[in-house]
Amino acid sequence: MTDKRDVNPSDLWQSNKYAKSVYETIEAASGELRDLSLKFDALPGIGHGCGHNLIAISGVATALALKATIEKFDLPAQVKLFGTPSEERDSGKITMLDAGDFKGVDVCMMLHGANADALYAPFLALDSVEVEFFGKASHASTTPWEGINALDAAMEVYTSIGLMRQQLKTDHRIHGIIVNGGQAANIIPEYTKSLYMVRAPKATQVVELKARLETIIEAAAASTGCTMKLKWGKFVKDIVTNEHLATKFEQIMNTFGLKYAPKQEQQSKPTGSTDMGNLTYAMPGIHPMFNIMNLSGIEDNGISLHTKEFAAAAALPLGHTATLRASKALAMTAMECILDPVFLQLVKEEFAKHTL
Repeated sequence: MTDKRDVNPSDLWQSNKYAKSVYETIEAASGELRDLSLKFDALPGIGHGCGHNLIAISGVATALALKATIEKFDLPAQVKLFGTPSEERDSGKITMLDAGDFKGVDVCMMLHGANADALYAPFLALDSVEVEFFGKASHASTTPWEGINALDAAMEVYTSIGLMRQQLKTDHRIHGIIVNGGQAANIIPEYTKSLYMVRAPKATQVVELKARLETIIEAAAASTGCTMKLKWGKFVKDIVTNEHLATKFEQIMNTFGLKYAPKQEQQSKPTGSTDMGNLTYAMPGIHPMFNIMNLSGIEDNGISLHTKEFAAAAALPLGHTATLRASKALAMTAMECILDPVFLQLVKEEFAKHTL
């Protein structure tokens, strides 16, 4: 084994104490660089209800297949396997991308177990915000007029968002909670904190929604006399599926006996968000979903992700069989990029045409 794992003190994410790992399958003085990403964080109280254990297996399996092929035929190519932590909580890929860890990568690929097979699942762009209002406390019965009610500001935001939803597109989302609404009913609240998430099919649409939400928050502060503080989180972008890569992956899976639903039908299924989207804005990429409960491509609507039932399915032999099948297809897709420079150029040209 010539794989190596470099974990240095400088590689530690001090804020969350994560080790940043890169597993290099082969080093070459020249040649295109392929990226294979894997996730391994589990869900609290559920376990691998998002199948990240299978994602890790698929990344390792694909990397090993490519390593063996590159070394056997002495190909001028380089493949790196990135362990990307805390997708569910902290969007680890964004931190790594911002740190330059993916610099020089030409193509990125990652598989994801699911309850259906899809190449064009519409993962939504997402941003989150922490909203704090600061007012002035006062006795709610004897001198309420001396107070500045931070809860009024928080409620005004919550209500205004509800009213705004009538004018939002059906695939746009703003949802949130009031985390701290005060400490006692007989005290005018001087402080409140709320959390909101903004989602839409495209990153540009999230930017527009964020501007509207900020206007609502500013208006609430002005009308109640409160001051405010906003803290936006990491901006998770939608996935830009490279159709040349996706088509090649589909053709290979077809030879394994799998037929996909039409693209439009795949795009109509509701999904969440993933930091893999940010990688596909930085380089060509794909994020195929594979059914861990049925090898024929038939969707199993009875088991959803982020459930204990899905976690149990992710530990079964059938799920592992599906993972290895998809891993073979991903490795063969990556080899197409290595062996066919014309194909790789088409992949890059398609990416260049995408409006970031």
